[in-house]
Amino acid sequence: MRYEVSEAIPEDAKAIRTTVFVEEQGFHNEFDQTDDASLHIVAYDGDEPVGVCRIFLDGGKTWTLGRLAVLKPYRGQHLGADLVGRAEETARSHGADRLTLHAQERVAGFYRSLGYRDMGIHDQDEGCPHMWMDKPLTDSTGNEPENQAS
Repeated sequence: MRYEVSEAIPEDAKAIRTTVFVEEQGFHNEFDQTDDASLHIVAYDGDEPVGVCRIFLDGGKTWTLGRLAVLKPYRGQHLGADLVGRAEETARSHGADRLTLHAQERVAGFYRSLGYRDMGIHDQDEGCPHMWMDKPLTDSTGNEPENQAS
């Protein structure tokens, strides 16, 4: 698997997000101004784009992960976890000490398995139950926490 990080949203990222969020899940408001302020991470199997996520600075040393999507044939192969790990590494390399995300509640267990915790804020996004989750990327000394699942 090869990963590319881009400041502008690549067409490959748009195609994956359209397939997963618009066509499969029925969301309508997939693209927004946050895309312009994000780093986009695309996973490739050879030349084939197969997964994507975006991260962006959300104030101070907190970054936010979003729009994690993996094409159906590649699900169940730990690609989502690998993309989250890449996002954490990239955010950390840009000075982040914490990563937040707005997860669909139906996949919260996936994020919990990677060390994310429920922040207690639950809401709806286009009628779909979501929750805010976060994970520290550094400990109190500024180092990467030990035994971190990423």
